[in-house]
Amino acid sequence: MVMSTAAAVPQERALGAAQVRERWRMGSEARGLVLVMSVLLAFGLAVLYSASAIVAMQENRDSWFYIARQATGVLAGIVAFAIAAKLPAEKWQHWAWPIMWITIGTLLLCLVLPASIAPRINGSKRFLFGSSFQPSEFGKLGVVLWTSMLIVKKGEQLRRLTKGVLPFFVVIGLLDILVALEPDLSVAMLYTLILAVLLFVGGVRVAHFVTLFALAIPILWKEIEKVQYALLRLTSFLDPGSAPSQINYQLKQSLIAVGTGGLFGVGFGQGRQQYGFLPFPYSDFIASNIGEEWGFLGLTAVTVAFAAYALLGFRIARKARSPFLQLVAVGLTFVTVLTAYLHVGVVIGLLPTTGLTLPFVSYGRSNIVLTMFLTGILVNIGSTRERVIGSGATDPTSVL
Repeated sequence: MVMSTAAAVPQERALGAAQVRERWRMGSEARGLVLVMSVLLAFGLAVLYSASAIVAMQENRDSWFYIARQATGVLAGIVAFAIAAKLPAEKWQHWAWPIMWITIGTLLLCLVLPASIAPRINGSKRFLFGSSFQPSEFGKLGVVLWTSMLIVKKGEQLRRLTKGVLPFFVVIGLLDILVALEPDLSVAMLYTLILAVLLFVGGVRVAHFVTLFALAIPILWKEIEKVQYALLRLTSFLDPGSAPSQINYQLKQSLIAVGTGGLFGVGFGQGRQQYGFLPFPYSDFIASNIGEEWGFLGLTAVTVAFAAYALLGFRIARKARSPFLQLVAVGLTFVTVLTAYLHVGVVIGLLPTTGLTLPFVSYGRSNIVLTMFLTGILVNIGSTRERVIGSGATDPTSVL
């Protein structure tokens, strides 16, 4: 009897050890972020259908064409979100350089591969394998991770010009050139703004940053002059009356849509700009549809939703587990929220036309998968690892 009891003790210990598991438990900010993302996704699918149904039928396609394709992107995004939310965010520090090399390589492939693999869509070579993969979108993640990693690695050297700040501008400048050659100056501008924010948060000397930026202005302006459409968009914003009508047309139609919506909007599905008056009403100017059909209150609600996303993201950054994760959380939050506000600023005429889409809302599967993936990383940063005994362990998407 004694021997059987003694033999049972190791078995019980082994069973107990087998039942001890680790899980990620989301903090309140991470749960709020999931809620904001879910609301924006649901609202985005509704808006996308209204904005794209007529366009799809004009292209001799089913009215559900764009929303069906977007739904596949959302499903892939859910998988990407779950993976990112469960994967320890500390691992990204070791993967920063490989991701940067993949970004540079795929951007180069966009420029050199034939049209059968890297097609020219709307005058720009931004995609690989038809429209399945957009390397410049993936590059947003690369810029955030690589910049955050190098800031932490350099430490006090960051306050030196040549060994501190200059390497950042060399690598990100290369990305800017590759993206500008597609051409996609909007994303090039976004890369530079991400770099600027992370360097500022990381403690770089403002004088060094201003000096390098001032030296880069003549070069940037020279490159912009080579891209005629960008120069025309900029001059049309600064002096609308002198710009050709075809340059101002998109903005004028957007302002008509927003003005028509008034305070409460004309009603879901009742907008008129998607009947062919406003180009790309389902992507670059989808906020115009929101302003027309949902009115000022609709645009305000979207603005507030992204403000909530920013608040939750920055609170996650403040409580992050390491300096690297703090920088990553700031960068990922900044990418999503800035893109949204630039998009809204364009459609109401506060900013020059950029071509940036509205996260979670605009049509684009690469964009929506990436944005949900970035949100998943934020959720992991906002979660804590805990040990659970028994079968009660859950994944980080659990809110219980």
